[in-house]
Amino acid sequence: MKPFPIPVVALGPGTQSEDETLDYVSMPKDMDTYRPPVLPEPEAITGRTKARAVLRYVLDLLAKAAEGGPGGQVSLLDLPVEDRSLINQVLAEGEASALLRTGGAVEEWHVQESVFAGVWRIMGFSKGAVVDDAIEVGPVPLALRVTAAEDGQFAYRPWRGPLPPNVQNAPLLVEELRDQITRWQPGQPPHVVNLTLLPVTPEDIAFLDHQLGTGRVLLLSRGYGNCRITNTRHPNCWRVVYYNSMDKVILNTVEVVDMPEVAMAAPEDLRDSHDRLADVLGYLESA
Repeated sequence: MKPFPIPVVALGPGTQSEDETLDYVSMPKDMDTYRPPVLPEPEAITGRTKARAVLRYVLDLLAKAAEGGPGGQVSLLDLPVEDRSLINQVLAEGEASALLRTGGAVEEWHVQESVFAGVWRIMGFSKGAVVDDAIEVGPVPLALRVTAAEDGQFAYRPWRGPLPPNVQNAPLLVEELRDQITRWQPGQPPHVVNLTLLPVTPEDIAFLDHQLGTGRVLLLSRGYGNCRITNTRHPNCWRVVYYNSMDKVILNTVEVVDMPEVAMAAPEDLRDSHDRLADVLGYLESA
């Protein structure tokens, strides 16, 4: 799994005064693109029938998901080591990864998107040992949606005391977000509060984060710069922060939506992944 180099709390730029010499934060210059996996020589994959069967099933799931179907999972727990190694080589690591801390029988879930957008590797850990290992196909893993929904159902008591020093506009933003959360309906366009463009202080953003709470979903997307996505303790409310290649905040937002669009593989991504995996599977079958 790729590490999470971005700090847990991101205050972001507000309306700080600028010097006479303008020194803007640099925008990302590099973008991750699809790189075909490095495949083994034909003689090295002879007899890997179980790995081929898993990939054929993943291909079928991609075909269904690309047409708006539900996708699905396939377990890798009972796969021989050699077959699992081949699958690891074929899937490789894509641009998105996530971390879920559930506190249940599976204490922690590690999620890694493969080089095929919409094909996710999901591993469950308990006391440091792997207790679940699967491939899931879909715009975003179901576990992220379920955990975020659970976090929004538990009673959360924000701080009600006097405003801390230098908190100015955050209380109004909190009320706006609570109103949007109450009125939000499935299928509705996201309501985005762009903190980067608003007159807010670092204390405002810290107060806002405290009032919204922090959930158990942490997702990092590296498609164009870095994007850090976390759920709040309110239903359908997310913190989405974008960074450039130097880990400087360039866009700091709160989104009221069931799942931020940047976290999901689009239908065209799923179709492209189907075609690319079909090419790879064709090579494996011919070998």
